[in-house]
Amino acid sequence: MAHPQDKYADFEGLREQAVALRRAGLSRRQIRDRLHVDNNDILNRLLEGEPPPEWTRRPNAKDDLRERARELRRQGWTYDQIQVELGCSKSSISLWVRDLPKPEPRRTPEEQRALMHEGLAQLRAHQHREQEAVRQAASAAVGALSDRELFLTGVALYWAEGAKSKPHRRTEVLQFINSDANVIKVFLRWLELLDVTRDRLTLRVSIHETANTEAAERYWADVAGVPVSAFSRATLKKHNPRTNRRNTGDDYHGCLMIYVKQSANLYRRMEGAWYGIVLGANSAT
Repeated sequence: MAHPQDKYADFEGLREQAVALRRAGLSRRQIRDRLHVDNNDILNRLLEGEPPPEWTRRPNAKDDLRERARELRRQGWTYDQIQVELGCSKSSISLWVRDLPKPEPRRTPEEQRALMHEGLAQLRAHQHREQEAVRQAASAAVGALSDRELFLTGVALYWAEGAKSKPHRRTEVLQFINSDANVIKVFLRWLELLDVTRDRLTLRVSIHETANTEAAERYWADVAGVPVSAFSRATLKKHNPRTNRRNTGDDYHGCLMIYVKQSANLYRRMEGAWYGIVLGANSAT
């Protein structure tokens, strides 16, 4: 039986074959399998001086990143900063620099918190500017309303917020209550469009008993453009100490209730127009 080393007896002939295969573009593994060379030392000698083909070369892009990451780490950069700078994953960065000492913090905890709060404030200010720009653009796109547009707007507003007649309790009268000053202004403008004069309105503030009723009446009088004397006696809501009320403070003005006298026919117009809106929306293409 031949000794295992006998196949390497013709070393030069074997080297010629190995070199030829290498220059043909084969990898070390392919040459090893082709020539049945199981000894790495001998394979190294057979291929000595022969560069590997390009396709077997390991890309050095990450080698460059690794050296840059280590350089930045030595300068005291954090993983997050290195990740932003190099655009590679934290797991790779950790693997590359884990043998380097952790840099000392550049700032105290108080300074870090201050920077964080400053960054959040800048972010919120930027978000607010973007949100306000959207609002301003949307507001400008509406422009002046025609009488028809205002009428339909008022109908939809009333149906959403106003008192409505029920089959079990027919009350065909316009009664509206809201805490939003702009909603009240639009509703009053809608009533003007319907030729409802101010003498047909009963105005009343509805507010918690613990709030400043007089200040609320002055506020709503300014919104409605009427004297405080035009208000009926305020409706006071009982305060339940077990509830966690948030509508308190100087910005709390309660709600303004508006009752329109002799408004049964107007109520029917509003109700009919609302169902017209519903039918129109369903048939829109």
